[in-house]
Amino acid sequence: MRPHRRRAPRRLTARPAESEHPGAEINPSSEIATKFTKTAFMLIREIRPEDAENFVCLIKQVETQANFMLMESGERKTSIEQQRQQLERMEQQSHSTIFVAEQEEGKLVGYLVVIGGSVKRTKHSAYLVIGILEEYRGRGIGTKLFQRVEDWAINHNISRLELTVVTQNEAGVALYKKTGFEIEGMKRHSLVIDGAFFNEYLMSKLL
Repeated sequence: MRPHRRRAPRRLTARPAESEHPGAEINPSSEIATKFTKTAFMLIREIRPEDAENFVCLIKQVETQANFMLMESGERKTSIEQQRQQLERMEQQSHSTIFVAEQEEGKLVGYLVVIGGSVKRTKHSAYLVIGILEEYRGRGIGTKLFQRVEDWAINHNISRLELTVVTQNEAGVALYKKTGFEIEGMKRHSLVIDGAFFNEYLMSKLL
């Protein structure tokens, strides 16, 4: 009998995104590629104004699928041009950004919005909003988005991250606890969904 040979682990390499300037180097701190299957790569990167149309479609689709988002399905009326202008303004800010999860073929499947404090006494903190398409949940995308945001926050002198989550959203609460967030308190009757009141946890993480 031939002895069993253990295969050496395969080394995964990140696939850099195409640069707008040929020959320019890709900053590894701004774009991270993660391999989830043998054929599909997921790129975690900061959003760009040219993503406006795809981003609007992504948000509206997430709001259609999710039970606990702030806006109901069809309630958001943001146009593509309005979204592009918002992203252009965000590019000029040092305390706010959006990270997206992008498939190899360019499809956006998730996002994590970072809204920084607007005055001196709150510029050290940021509020987060996450959304991931239903068919891509449970694949580690949320964890990767949070990891990337934490790196960005530290580099931008942000030491506190916070978010809210409906108390019945067990999957969301589990994800946030897994990434180091702790429950600080509860917002009672924070949302009205289908005529019923829902409480939200206020969760935070200090960096």
